[in-house]
Amino acid sequence: MNIATTKPLLPWKIRFAMSILSAITYTTRRTNGTINRRLLNLIDLKIPPKANPINGVTSSDVVVDPTRNLWFRLFTPSSNSVVTASLPVILFFHGGGFAFMSPSSITYDTLCRLLCRSLNAIVISVNYRLAPEYRFPTQYDDGLEILKFIDQNYTVLGEFANVEKCFLAGDSAGGNLAHHVAIRISLEKLKVLKVIGLVSMQPFFGGEERTESEMRLKYQPVVSIDKTDWYWKMFLQDGSNREHEAVNVSGPNAMDISNVDYPNTILFVGGFDSLVDWQKRYYEWLRKSGKEVELIEFPNAIHAFYYFEDLPETSQFLSKVKDFIAKQMVNEK
Repeated sequence: MNIATTKPLLPWKIRFAMSILSAITYTTRRTNGTINRRLLNLIDLKIPPKANPINGVTSSDVVVDPTRNLWFRLFTPSSNSVVTASLPVILFFHGGGFAFMSPSSITYDTLCRLLCRSLNAIVISVNYRLAPEYRFPTQYDDGLEILKFIDQNYTVLGEFANVEKCFLAGDSAGGNLAHHVAIRISLEKLKVLKVIGLVSMQPFFGGEERTESEMRLKYQPVVSIDKTDWYWKMFLQDGSNREHEAVNVSGPNAMDISNVDYPNTILFVGGFDSLVDWQKRYYEWLRKSGKEVELIEFPNAIHAFYYFEDLPETSQFLSKVKDFIAKQMVNEK
């Protein structure tokens, strides 16, 4: 196999960072397949919210239910240009295989600050309960609960937040979560909040089959076959396999969403992401279901490329998301 088809050309700093992320999952994995949370907490660097502006963004944490550790980090643009603005709201679900990371992890705090600053939007980064301590459908329940809380308590977002122009977004496992929350929210009778778009960033889907991209890129860090199989095993209830509708959303057990009020979607995929074949099947399934979806492919992008602001694909990604948000907001007028 040509090495050029399996390994992208990346700066050494990015290769090193991805190796560290990969090492964290292996280091904290117990022999019984669970996670050593005590060790993980020492490795997963977290930072507090910042009330004073940093690069044009302030942040604060809002507790929804302390008994379930349900909270979100709120990112707000702080530049003078937003004083009279009505800002869209982006509800963001972080990745990490449903088992790792949180809104306070430095990786996701940094990413959400970038989204907030670049898109001039209110960003809500959701803390949901993690597998394997909490399995399917806990994460979907938590995501829906946050949306319902915001619908009833939208003033906590500040005077410039326009919850009638709300977008769901998520990367990797968070992209999976955003998809399922989008379906669930369509069945709810909300008072004010309205979801008008979905930003799907290399969503985490799968199945029992081994796709061409999984085999060709099976040793890629973060989403190697070994790791994704482990993530699904931790996430699913005992006795379930990867044909579960939560995993293989376009497979034999797929939901019929043809009559679901599913939001218009922009889907980002990367040529060096082992999950790209599953993501493209998701795209085709949405189209066959009669949903509006735009596919944006970056041929040289790795999984989670948007972690790195210096990559050219990241600025292109931000530009595409900004245009998508603007288009959906115009359509809602």
